Amino acid sequence: MRLLHTSDWHLGRTLHGVDLLDHQAAHLDHLVEVVRAEAVDAVVVAGDVYDRAIPPVEAVTLLSETLARLAEHTTVVVTSGNHDSATRLGFGAVLMRERVRLRTRVAGLAEPVVLPSDDGDVLVYGLPYLDPDAARTELGEDGPDGRVPLARSHQAVTTAAMARVRADAAARGGGGRPRTVVAAHAFVVGGEASESERDIRVGGVDQVTADVFDGVDYVALGHLHGPQAVAGPGRTVLRYSGSPLAYSFSELRHRKSSVLVDLSGDVPVTELVPAPVPRRLAEVSGALEDLLGAAGEAHADDWVRVTVTDAARPADLFRRVRARFPHALAVHHRPAGVERVAARAALVTSAADPVEVAGDFVAHVTGAPPTDAEVHVLRRAYEQVLAGERSA
Repeated sequence: MRLLHTSDWHLGRTLHGVDLLDHQAAHLDHLVEVVRAEAVDAVVVAGDVYDRAIPPVEAVTLLSETLARLAEHTTVVVTSGNHDSATRLGFGAVLMRERVRLRTRVAGLAEPVVLPSDDGDVLVYGLPYLDPDAARTELGEDGPDGRVPLARSHQAVTTAAMARVRADAAARGGGGRPRTVVAAHAFVVGGEASESERDIRVGGVDQVTADVFDGVDYVALGHLHGPQAVAGPGRTVLRYSGSPLAYSFSELRHRKSSVLVDLSGDVPVTELVPAPVPRRLAEVSGALEDLLGAAGEAHADDWVRVTVTDAARPADLFRRVRARFPHALAVHHRPAGVERVAARAALVTSAADPVEVAGDFVAHVTGAPPTDAEVHVLRRAYEQVLAGERSA
């Protein structure tokens, strides 16, 4: 039994304003070829298929065509991530019951996709992204006055979801332990984030511990964009496949890949399948004349972030840089050896806690940090905005 684990396609995303859809399409072509060449029994897509709740038409078309192509050769299990609209991504799930299985509803997370094989069935459970505010009641326990909500945390809702998965797997095992795979879109403790993942903090916490997945053979994780393994309990193997493309300069040194998973032995064996690199990311720094000369030669065709270190800002800087680096995405002038006040400010990226950023602004304007009550108001306002985006 061989699976191909992938995630975080973010169809429709741009990089510093550059449309990436053609490069994303090339990666999906690559996945289809891997499925053919490696005789893959199932493809598991662990969330963030789209980059936003309402994706562009071209992204929807690309996904539709890709699922149709994959379904000609294998079974495809797709879950929703925090960027997706679970409702929109899950549209048509009841119609696609054979080769394309969409898992976007909390109510269906304990209903596995059963993959038959000569040495026993493999159960694949797809956990959609579990927003604590939306899932804590549905995953709560029945009480005398109705459903009792869980604690408002990622840890609580994921633990409850996995309890349902384990109960279903045990019922199907007939006294034994069936081989199980769980696709989950979450930030697991021990994972390394980059600047391009959207913040999922609730109550100031965004992580779950690896032990909630105890008893599972393989956990196909999505959300973090760097391919990486996470230490799991017992024999459980947890791995992020990472995103297929770099979506920020913090991913410059990532080696993008998908994960080929062999479940034929007692412990899953994983192999990283390198992803095609449509255009490299690079950073170059130095005096403008040096960068326009030999120092910049190796990066003329890369997506680059250029830092010019001349003491005085060179004339016509942007035009000259773009003439040398036609794919330059960012151009900065930072004189070498000059300490600037602005350089001491924290860099605000998509990985920064928006509430902390807002708190820094309050401190800048008022001269004093926000009180605990003000932080609470800021956090609730931010989380309400996120909830509105997810339900759009």
